Amino acid sequence: MTRYDLAGRKALVTGGARGLGAGMAEALAEAGAAVVIADVLEDLGKETAQALRDAGATAEFVPLDVTEDSSWEQAVHSVLDALGGLDILVNNAGVEITNLLVDLDPVALRKMLDVNVVGTALGLKHAFRTMRPGGAAGDGGVVINIASVAATIAFPGIAGYSATKSAIDRLTRVAAAESGKLGYGVRVNCVYPGLTPTAMGNQLAVDCAELGLFPSPQDAVEAVVALTPGGRLGRVGDMASAVVFLASDAAEFITGAGLPVDGGMGM
Repeated sequence: MTRYDLAGRKALVTGGARGLGAGMAEALAEAGAAVVIADVLEDLGKETAQALRDAGATAEFVPLDVTEDSSWEQAVHSVLDALGGLDILVNNAGVEITNLLVDLDPVALRKMLDVNVVGTALGLKHAFRTMRPGGAAGDGGVVINIASVAATIAFPGIAGYSATKSAIDRLTRVAAAESGKLGYGVRVNCVYPGLTPTAMGNQLAVDCAELGLFPSPQDAVEAVVALTPGGRLGRVGDMASAVVFLASDAAEFITGAGLPVDGGMGM
């Protein structure tokens, strides 16, 4: 057994139907964890869970609107029924809406705050209640919040998104402090992914060009690469490997930390 072996662990991945979340769910399953994918995209989420089962993993899907407390309650109950426990929560669900500050859309900003910040905070709430002593799982665990390199750099067009991802960093550190102080036995960390060519990442490049920040989406991508010492965009596997590490016993003395997986862009 290696220290990255997650056999016997039970994981919930929000926003797991596609993109980074799907890659993280797959990596956790490959490391031996049983995985529940939670998303508002029910058909796609079921397909992603089925693909994991076809590959030999234990995987299920549950519907989850991360902005709704009652939806979290139902999703966690479903995870406990399906897997018999909960050891790992990956708070990955998020949205990005590109706006220049001079054209700020308050509706778009509130949506990002609701999904990215409220959704992550509610995930922490229900993870703590489930994993702490006396909870329905009660053996401690790990929460991994997905922030962004946007929390550590100043890039035009993403002020609102950057603010929400910076908030996830602070939520992570306060949650780790509370868990330690109150004896919950739950480690809490976050990951700062760099720009990755998922549907969200590709749309950001298109949006930046449409706002006149770059001549074309390709120019936007090239500007990001030019700011990245690693010399390329991120890959889904880069982010997924970081999640497996933080979920594993190899990271057992790491809590309240933010792990940049951005090729050095945010240094």
